[in-house]
Amino acid sequence: MDILFEYVFTTQFALFVFVIVTLKSSIKFVPQNRAWIVERFGKYQSTKEAGINFIIPFVDKISADRSLKEQAFDVPSQAAITKDNISLTVDGVLYFRVLDPYKATYGVEDYVFAVTQLAQTTMRSEIGKIDLDKTFEERDMLNAKIVQSINEAADSWGVAVLRYEIKDITPPSTIMDSMESQMKAERERRAKILESEGEKQAAINIAEGEKQARVLAAEAEKQEQVLKAEGEAKAIIAVADAQAEALAVVGKAAATEEGQKAIQLDLATRAIEAKQAIAKESSVVLLPDSSTDAASIVAQATTIINSLNQGQRA
Repeated sequence: MDILFEYVFTTQFALFVFVIVTLKSSIKFVPQNRAWIVERFGKYQSTKEAGINFIIPFVDKISADRSLKEQAFDVPSQAAITKDNISLTVDGVLYFRVLDPYKATYGVEDYVFAVTQLAQTTMRSEIGKIDLDKTFEERDMLNAKIVQSINEAADSWGVAVLRYEIKDITPPSTIMDSMESQMKAERERRAKILESEGEKQAAINIAEGEKQARVLAAEAEKQEQVLKAEGEAKAIIAVADAQAEALAVVGKAAATEEGQKAIQLDLATRAIEAKQAIAKESSVVLLPDSSTDAASIVAQATTIINSLNQGQRA
């Protein structure tokens, strides 16, 4: 009886353990951003994605575990020849991710190796289409073309290349020296051009300043002459007005009897002074006759004044 009980207990325990092991083998927890390829009897059965999944123990087998995250792989340095026959050493970084785990497992033996090799060959091909100078200037264009070419070929592998970045482009030392000399000459040329442009602009500014200074000086001189002419004109007008006013006053005074006498006296005085001045300057003295003595002169002047006065009254 004890032996039978022990046998039953052992059988039940073994069955329990078998069930536990079977359940554990049939329940699979796939991590996030990963995919498991399940084969049944050596043939593809399904792709298990993140979360809880069930398989048939001892029948189904996980043949591949693929990461769905973006991956970065270093593309080894390699030699490439440009269109103008210059040998370069180029390396880069490749960024890609698995989009189809089935194709990545059954479409290619090693998709990482395949994509890396394809990146190298595509990079050599693209660099061979351009000159040396453009390899430094058109890195973005090279990167884009390499990505496009790889994606066209890698579609059957279930892989999508997201980016390709060229890290270093190293030409031979002799080319580096010639490029350095060329860059130095180019910098010197630009410096001379900038210096000449500066001198040209300075000369233009100086000439423009001198021109403006001459214009301003001419304007100032013109204004000065205008003001001077206006001042002289006003002075002449003022003198003429004063003389006219003086003549008017003299004329009014001359119309009176006292004015006539004053005029006669003034004329006689001026005649005498003129005679004296002539006598002082000349060693010969002429005696006055009846037509040149002072009394005759005064009489003649008086006659003229009386005639003018009579004409004004008439």
